[in-house]
Amino acid sequence: MTSHPEFNEKTAGSEVAKTFADQIRGKTILITGVGPNGIGATTALAFASQAPKLLILASRTKSKLDAVADDVREKHPGVRVEAFLLDLGSQKSVRAAAAEVAKLTDRLDILVNNAALVIFTRQATPEGIEMQFGVNHIGPFLLTNLLMPLLRNAAKTNPPGATRIVSLTSAGHRLSPVRFSDYNLQSSEVPPEEDHVKPLAGAFAKTTEDGYNGIVAYGQSKTANVLFTLYLQQHLAQQGISAYTLHPGSIATDLSRDNDDEMEATFAKVIPFWKNADQGCSTTLVAATDPALNEIKGLFLNDCQFAEPAPHSKIATSAERLWKLSEELVGEKFAITA
Repeated sequence: MTSHPEFNEKTAGSEVAKTFADQIRGKTILITGVGPNGIGATTALAFASQAPKLLILASRTKSKLDAVADDVREKHPGVRVEAFLLDLGSQKSVRAAAAEVAKLTDRLDILVNNAALVIFTRQATPEGIEMQFGVNHIGPFLLTNLLMPLLRNAAKTNPPGATRIVSLTSAGHRLSPVRFSDYNLQSSEVPPEEDHVKPLAGAFAKTTEDGYNGIVAYGQSKTANVLFTLYLQQHLAQQGISAYTLHPGSIATDLSRDNDDEMEATFAKVIPFWKNADQGCSTTLVAATDPALNEIKGLFLNDCQFAEPAPHSKIATSAERLWKLSEELVGEKFAITA
């Protein structure tokens, strides 16, 4: 259980940050996917409100990144803010950004893998990986592992479990397991245990002429976020590092900019409550700062409390299989238990 069971879907991230100010003050925090019209911006502002030592912001679009960094500096002039370009769809960019962060600091107390992508036509990363799987999972997988030495340094002096890796998933993870046999979604023949939830309704069922279903691809990538976190929990707890994943809720952000009218109507049928941007970052703040979570008590949070993820997203053998596949796709093995 979290330390504040009264927190819910209407709780503001700024309120959570104030509640857990002692867990933010003096910390070094990195947030990916920061843009003016997303929850990355409100997440940054919430953290900045409680005097971290260093706030590192990363995004692929310089103008958007600079706008958020300038806003944080203006509202919280006492906070040191550094900004880096990061394209999670490019492993070269991820490696370059991680190297820049390592030059800037020797420790990282909190890593928030906030960035995400939703698309509805087939695209691929420079490495030939389906774009949503590449941006939403492979990029964060590589970044997290490259920053692991900084996290381990922080864990040496933080209370056990206070050093955190927080990765945002989505309720959409319930729509599809990881297709290990076909992670690029190119085959029409899928083993039953890897197939998406059926039937999909409305715009969720739409595919392009080449058979690509963006919602299924998104669901696969979001399941990968949960399995990745499960593997981190199993291997980092003894090193004083905890990991959590969460559904931030439904928020009108740039993530939905490619939705057509039919897609918007489909979402409207299945979403009971729309959050504002400050409410949208609250569960992230709980996962990152609540001291009650220093001891692993769950995997997945929703509306500031623990919840159960889909059964296919909490299978230990799948988490291990995903880790090995991810290492293959980035061309590097990581000693997670070091």
